[in-house]
Amino acid sequence: MSDTVRPLPNIRDIFTLLPHRYPFLMVDRVIEFQPGVLLRAIKNVTINEPFFQGHFPGLPVMPGVLILEAMAQTGGLFIGQSQDEPLGDRVFLFSGMDNVRFRKPVVPGDQLVLTCTEARRKFNLWKMRAMAEVDGRKVAEADLSAAVVERSAL
Repeated sequence: MSDTVRPLPNIRDIFTLLPHRYPFLMVDRVIEFQPGVLLRAIKNVTINEPFFQGHFPGLPVMPGVLILEAMAQTGGLFIGQSQDEPLGDRVFLFSGMDNVRFRKPVVPGDQLVLTCTEARRKFNLWKMRAMAEVDGRKVAEADLSAAVVERSAL
């Protein structure tokens, strides 16, 4: 991981680093990045999200598993941007979660601030700490692991 200052990834970089697209792309913008140290991104939660139709009618709450997915995608950006070489034809696959805690419901109108830190690598496996906040209050946290693998191996 290089200590060189890099510009913040924009939406085109996000599309390059993550294979996700609507309606499953859960990161709107990167707002802070320090290679190998921290990546902070946002997800604007709107009533237009397709999952709110059924979760729950009359009481829209963002599913915890999608908050976790947003944290995992933030981790993918963190690792993808922190490596000295581009991912190329490799993909970042979420492989595990530990110490997951959901602290507060996320509802339409909230802005999730997603932070990944403490990246550690062993071979092609990465581990990191992730957190989601709304208005400065922690809504979820987890220890995440993922593997960087060749796309052709899938």
